[in-house]
Amino acid sequence: MTILGIDTSLRSSGYGVLQTEGSRMCALDAGRIRNPPKLSLSECLRVIHARVVELVERHSPDVVAIESVIYGKNAGTMLVLGEARGAVITAAADAGLPVYEYEPRRVKMAVCGNGLAEKGQVQRMIKTLLGLEYLPQNDAADALAIAITHAHSNSLLGSRAPI
Repeated sequence: MTILGIDTSLRSSGYGVLQTEGSRMCALDAGRIRNPPKLSLSECLRVIHARVVELVERHSPDVVAIESVIYGKNAGTMLVLGEARGAVITAAADAGLPVYEYEPRRVKMAVCGNGLAEKGQVQRMIKTLLGLEYLPQNDAADALAIAITHAHSNSLLGSRAPI
């Protein structure tokens, strides 16, 4: 199975492509979709959508896994995050791919064994779990962690319903 994990943000969305076969996992690609501060909201959303479309075309994933919306005190920030997620979900839906979402604490628990793990801890665990020679950039590490969470959830719990 090939899983495209996305850690959505307006300015720096992480992505990670994970190939699984049984219990074996291999990172095929990872990075981030960067939007400079000068771009408008609509242009940022267009860039995110276009880059996810490119990733889907390049890697032909079976599923897309994203982080669920976290609740915060700033409603404006939450709204923008929801719009960025919408760009990702639309790109996946256009390609006919199911989208699964995972809570941030669940992702951290899946890769670190601690739902309150710090970003650096997630990066180091991703490096270890996937046998990487480098410490992945934190947005890319988060995206790979989301993909790993889906792989674990799929193998342990069976198929869950996509969003």
